[in-house]
Amino acid sequence: MTETTTTSANGAAAGTSVVTTEIRGGVAVVTVNRPEVRNALNFGVLDGIEAALNALERNDDVGAIVFTGHGEKAFVAGADINQLIGYTLRDGLTARMQRLWDRIQESDLPTIAAVNGFALGGGNELAMSCDIRVAAQNAQFGLPETNLGILPGAGGTQRLSRLVGLGRAQEMILTGRIIDAEEALRIGLVTNVVPAEELMDTVLSTAETILAKGPLAVRLAKLVVRGGAETDQSTGLLLERLAQSLLYASDEKAEGATAFLEKRRARFRAEE
Repeated sequence: MTETTTTSANGAAAGTSVVTTEIRGGVAVVTVNRPEVRNALNFGVLDGIEAALNALERNDDVGAIVFTGHGEKAFVAGADINQLIGYTLRDGLTARMQRLWDRIQESDLPTIAAVNGFALGGGNELAMSCDIRVAAQNAQFGLPETNLGILPGAGGTQRLSRLVGLGRAQEMILTGRIIDAEEALRIGLVTNVVPAEELMDTVLSTAETILAKGPLAVRLAKLVVRGGAETDQSTGLLLERLAQSLLYASDEKAEGATAFLEKRRARFRAEE
């Protein structure tokens, strides 16, 4: 099944949609659609992503979400400076983008960033909030906010160091240096780099591989990995033990083990 919806929101030019959602089987592809400004984030884009999440998290047919940008030049090239210049102390405390990216990170659904070009500032932070990041060879990454007299405020100061280490994160944030896809792969910022023309096929194949696994197992594994990364190892192991206990008692485990012994594909979800 393929289904496409569009979200029009504040900040979009008349008659355009700044976020689109296409459902391909059990995978939802959410696309930021402002190519004329390298898919920069404005209030309309945030509204659109939030609306997409609201719909997708209620849709039992969706098992994974892919985030990408329209066109071949940019994933999301940061915040819209025309709106940024008007931000106030209140906007900083409200931290809407940070909260929205937190929601993506904490989603029960596995998330993948298909980084098809520039991923700067809030765009890099969006990618980092996803579980998996796959980059096209032309992708570039950076947190250049210090050039504007601000800091990465949508999770960048925290997520980057957890992915690439404290020293590299400090260097990237303090200098605002932009790195290419190969360096991003080398330091652990992305999990794979592929030719641009293969990006979407690779990402969708990855999502479909996840969809073939036990949905409760995927959900709990994501929860335990994320939760364990924020605490000490003993507490993380306790989370792992509790999650495994739930899975041992589940119908999902029974189906997975039985299918293995019977040398057939496990049927974790209802067959269409």
